[in-house]
Amino acid sequence: MSKKIHLTLAVGDYESIRALKEGTVKADGIELTVITDMTSDIRHWRMLRNREFDCAELSMSNYLMAKYIGLPFVAIPVFLHRRFRHGFVFLNTSKGVTKPADLIGRKVGLRNFQATANLWIRGILEHEHGVPHRSVNWLKQDDEEVDWTPPADLKIQRIPAGKSIEKMLVEGEIDALIHPDIIQPILEKDKRVTRLFPNYRDLEMEYFKRTAIFPIMHTTAIKQEIVDKYPWVPINLYQALEASKQAAYKRMENPRIVPLAWFRSFWEEQEEVLGSDPWVYGLGDVNRKALDTLMRYSQEQGLIGRKMGLDELFINTEAHS
Repeated sequence: MSKKIHLTLAVGDYESIRALKEGTVKADGIELTVITDMTSDIRHWRMLRNREFDCAELSMSNYLMAKYIGLPFVAIPVFLHRRFRHGFVFLNTSKGVTKPADLIGRKVGLRNFQATANLWIRGILEHEHGVPHRSVNWLKQDDEEVDWTPPADLKIQRIPAGKSIEKMLVEGEIDALIHPDIIQPILEKDKRVTRLFPNYRDLEMEYFKRTAIFPIMHTTAIKQEIVDKYPWVPINLYQALEASKQAAYKRMENPRIVPLAWFRSFWEEQEEVLGSDPWVYGLGDVNRKALDTLMRYSQEQGLIGRKMGLDELFINTEAHS
């Protein structure tokens, strides 16, 4: 490894990759170009459809589907994005929906069906709140990242081109919307829109204490031909990403870094509830449970035809560290 190889890594612009992006942490043997100038959906599309990057942060749901149909990617167990999802079910306030069961038989919007956030939300609604995903009429706005034929008994249709699923919620054309992001009407405090779970933070903390799941959104994928040619790349990249994350944790110990008045108290509360490394990488018990749960949801919802072994999905970099 006297001569470094050049690789591109497309990821979100997170604190956890700052040290790697700025070069204070380096991946041994790799000259890494870190690309952070696009949204998640564009990054996922460019990687899955066009294979434009050597390595990329990728939707966990899309990655499962990609592996199931044999696309030439392999992942390292680095999960750059996690998020609790109870706060991402939005309602039109005029529709009389006050509890999860009220969604049965209703029109619920999506940007797309495959998004990991939406997969988690549908699974949580089904298994935690008694709302079978096949009991809902789904209306989606966008193309899917991975080619897919929906199950025959899934009620899903595409909204007309040019229409906005958020606008349809505000105007009452649909009853509810699940979305990976906080939608604009909520940010603007539009009275026509509210959350299904206004106390989402309490529910998310209870969910974690009961299940030990901090939902995984994204993994880190590498093109198969790179791993075949340079089998050491996954281990070195994993170690660099872990070092960069640890540098972020160290930086966050300074409460002046973040413009939040009570940042330090939030940080301490997080550590008390989620532990010292909530964004843990690797294939330990905590991540195995989250991945197994997500795979079960994916199979139930017709995105993959079988559950795959973690050894099929990931290079277990810890075995080499």
